[in-house]
Amino acid sequence: MAKRDYYEVLGVSKTATKDEIKKGYRKLAVQYHPDKNPGDKEAENKFKEATEAYEILSDEQKRQIYDQYGFAGLEGMGGGGGGYSHAYTDFSDLFGGGFGDIFENLFGGSGFGGSSRTRRGGRSSGQGESLRYDLEISFKDAVYGIVTELSFQHKEACETCHGTGGAKGASRKTCPTCQGMGEVRRSAGFFSVSQPCPACSGSGTVIDNPCPTCGGKGTQQKKRKIKVTIPAGVDNGKRITIPGQGDAGTNGGQPGDLVIVLHVGNHKYFERSGQDLYCAVPISITQAALGAEIFITTLDDRKIKLKIPAGTQHGKLLRLKEEGVPYTNSSRKGDLYIKLLVKVPTKVSNKAKSLYEEIARIEGENNSPSPTPLSELEN
Repeated sequence: MAKRDYYEVLGVSKTATKDEIKKGYRKLAVQYHPDKNPGDKEAENKFKEATEAYEILSDEQKRQIYDQYGFAGLEGMGGGGGGYSHAYTDFSDLFGGGFGDIFENLFGGSGFGGSSRTRRGGRSSGQGESLRYDLEISFKDAVYGIVTELSFQHKEACETCHGTGGAKGASRKTCPTCQGMGEVRRSAGFFSVSQPCPACSGSGTVIDNPCPTCGGKGTQQKKRKIKVTIPAGVDNGKRITIPGQGDAGTNGGQPGDLVIVLHVGNHKYFERSGQDLYCAVPISITQAALGAEIFITTLDDRKIKLKIPAGTQHGKLLRLKEEGVPYTNSSRKGDLYIKLLVKVPTKVSNKAKSLYEEIARIEGENNSPSPTPLSELEN
C-alpha cells in the first residue's frame, strides 16, 4: 500500500508550525493509542502512521529533506522506508510526563532513540546503541570519493569485568523491583504501558557485587579512531553504516552500528543535479560567431578540448558525455553540461571599434527589431 503524505496524515498544511504539528499528532495519538483500542489492528496501524509522520515533521532537518525529496530522501533515516526505525519518545510535553520509551513496548521492543543515537534491539537483549556521526565533506570528495579518519567516543566492554558488569566472583539474583519479569507497568489515565525495568534494564536479574570499574554497567566510554571509505558519487544526506562500531552490548549482546550522515559543501564553479554536473564558461563574441576550440578545466582538474559551433548563442548548453558524477558501485558516470556565456566587451579599442562598425555595415544592422517569439527562446 502506498504511503500517505505526512502532512495529510497529521491533518496539517505544509506551512504548519511545530505547535500545529504537535497538536495534530497529539489528537491522533489519543484517538488511536493501542491501549485505548485493544485488539484493533487498524487503530494500531494509524497510531504507527501518525507517529512516523510526527517523527519526521517535528525534526527540522528531516522535514526539510522530506519537503524537497519526498519519501526517497528519507531512506536510511527512519521513516520513508528502510534503515532504522525511529519513534517519538519524548511524550512528557505531549501528555504530561511519564512516557519516555513508551514505544519500546508498543512496537515489539524494537527500540527507538533520539537524533544523535539510535537504539536497536530491546534493552533485555543487551543490544548496544547505534551512534550517529555527522561528517562534512567537500563537493569534490563527494563526487570522486575519499578515505578519511573519524575520531569519536563510544562504549566498549569494560576491561575489568569484560562486559559482565560484576566483580570477580559476583553472581546474579532476581531483580527485586520487577521480580524477574524484566518490565514494570506504568499507568496514567487510560494509558497503561509496560516498560523495561529501570533497575535491571529489562534483564530480570541484578548483580549482587557490581564491578568497581564500570559500576555494574559492563561498558566504559572510550575514544576510537577508524578509517572510512566514502564511495564516489555520494550526495548530501547520504547515510553510511559501519557495522559494530556503535556502543558495545552488555551480557554478550551485539554492538550497535556507527551511522555516518554526510553533509556535502558547495563548489565555486560546479553544481550537481543527480549524476550530472553543470558549469558556466565565458566566450567572446568572435568565438561565438565564428566557432572555436577552447579548453575547459574539469572538476578533477583535467583539461578537455571543447568545440564551440559557429553561430553559438548566449546560454547554449553543450554536453560532454561521461564527465559527470560516478554512479555508486558502477563504472557509469553522468554527463557534464557547459553553459556558454557570450561576453560583450564594455570597452573596445579604436581599431576594434572600426572593425565592429565594418561588420555592422556588411551585415546590415536592424534598427527596428521585432520581438522574438517566446517559443524560440532557449531555456
